[in-house]
Amino acid sequence: MFEIITNGLIFSTLIFGALFIFTQIKTNEISKTYPPIGDFRDLDGTRIHYKFVKADDNSDLPALIFIHGASGNLRDQTEPFFNKLKGRANLLFIDRPGHGWSERSSEDQKFPDKQALIISKLMSALDLQNGIIVGHSFGCAVTASFALNHHEKTKALLFLAPAAYPWPGGVAWYYSLTSMPFIGWLFANTLALPSGLKRVESGSRCVFLPNIMPSNYIENTGPSLVLRPRSFRSNAKDITALFNYLVKTWPRYKTIKSPTIIISGDKDNVVFPYIHSRGLEQHIENAELISLDNVGHKPDYAAVDIAIAAIENLSGKSKHDLKKMAAELDKELSDQQVEGHSLPVNY
Repeated sequence: MFEIITNGLIFSTLIFGALFIFTQIKTNEISKTYPPIGDFRDLDGTRIHYKFVKADDNSDLPALIFIHGASGNLRDQTEPFFNKLKGRANLLFIDRPGHGWSERSSEDQKFPDKQALIISKLMSALDLQNGIIVGHSFGCAVTASFALNHHEKTKALLFLAPAAYPWPGGVAWYYSLTSMPFIGWLFANTLALPSGLKRVESGSRCVFLPNIMPSNYIENTGPSLVLRPRSFRSNAKDITALFNYLVKTWPRYKTIKSPTIIISGDKDNVVFPYIHSRGLEQHIENAELISLDNVGHKPDYAAVDIAIAAIENLSGKSKHDLKKMAAELDKELSDQQVEGHSLPVNY
């Protein structure tokens, strides 16, 4: 019996050792494939990666600050918005602490308010007095916290497929497991990356459903960056901490006075629009909700022109009829749907 147990332990050690080495090799490959595309700045001990491009002399919009969602990085928002808005405003895209190429210097940076604080400090360092804060998915929890705690820097808010309220269903088991002290480190450094690599494309396509994922999305946005052990653990800790954070935070949304637009797809099965988008509409004074028919969790791609029109409206320099634009988009998308179902809320 002792020999059997010993042999089993040796075999397990060899397997986990091989998975650890494989993870390190693939982590290096992923990092080389998707290197930093911006600059770095140390903010009170936290090294943050960001892409900042100044406006042209003929700019017509206030500063725009983009905050990516869970499992993402700044490339995810740079891809749809950068070329369309370049020159029109000071553009700031940020890897949230622990994501992409940004580091995380303290455990409490898993909370949206601490991430909002880092963004506020970065804005100050770049001499951005205020701006329109644009958040997607988990980034919307950070966006709301930014408005609550840094209202003087908040000109307006744009929420895209927001996650901003407590939700039913909990989180996926692997996020809870990864958040644990030792076993989480072991899981992230051995099993998570090999398993995750098999799901990068299918998982990304599911987030877009019922819309079609752009053919160059994975190549241009680097979703596999989140599979690197440190990023994977940061992402898991963010998600597992979010529910209780939102329980305490959402009642304060009624104090937000900044002009606000919410854009949400009615086929979004990653987050529940009837909880998050309707909630923001009800609790933020004078917030405008634009519900998009036949759009999933990525209105930042499927409806990027509507998002930009919303930014123009929030700037006070335009009065686009966003609901009319939404109806026109529905007609365009009617022949572009793909079969399938989006991932559940714990994705």
